[in-house]
Amino acid sequence: MLFTGEYEHTIDSKSRMAIPADVRARLEAASHGPSFYVAPGTAGTLWIWPERLFEQMASSTEASLLPDEDLLEFEELLYSQAARVELDKSGRIRIPERLLQQASLGSSVVLLGVRDHLEIRDPERWARQRNEKLAKQSEIMMRARRASHHNKRREDR
Repeated sequence: MLFTGEYEHTIDSKSRMAIPADVRARLEAASHGPSFYVAPGTAGTLWIWPERLFEQMASSTEASLLPDEDLLEFEELLYSQAARVELDKSGRIRIPERLLQQASLGSSVVLLGVRDHLEIRDPERWARQRNEKLAKQSEIMMRARRASHHNKRREDR
C-alpha cells in the first residue's frame, strides 16, 4: 500500500487519533492486518505501519546470533518502543501516552503519508521543515535520483 497526503488531525484526551477515511478505505484486513504498529520515528515523529507490513519488515531483517552493531541498536530501539494498536469502530487508534510524550506531540498533529508508512508530526515543526525542504526541492530530488541510480547499479551486479 502506498501512503500519500497530508492530513490535519487531533489527538483526543484519551490519546486517540482517527486514521483518515480514504486511507482506511484502501486497507484490506486480509493483506494488511486488522491493526497497526506505532513506533518512534526521526526528529520527534511517530511512524505508523499496517500490522502485516511491520511484521514483514521485521522478518526480512537478516537473522544472526552476531548481528551488525548498527542493526542491533536500531532493532533494540524500534521493537522495544513499538506498540501494536487496534483500530476501533470509529476508525481511531489509541496511541500510548509514553510515545506521545517521547515525541513531544500535543493534541494538534499533522499526519503524513510517506510511501510505506504514516508519520505523526507536530504541525508547527512540520510547517517549518516542509518550507525548508521546498526551498531545496530541486537539490533533494537530484540527490534522491543519484541515490536511486546508485542502488539500481548495485542490484544489477
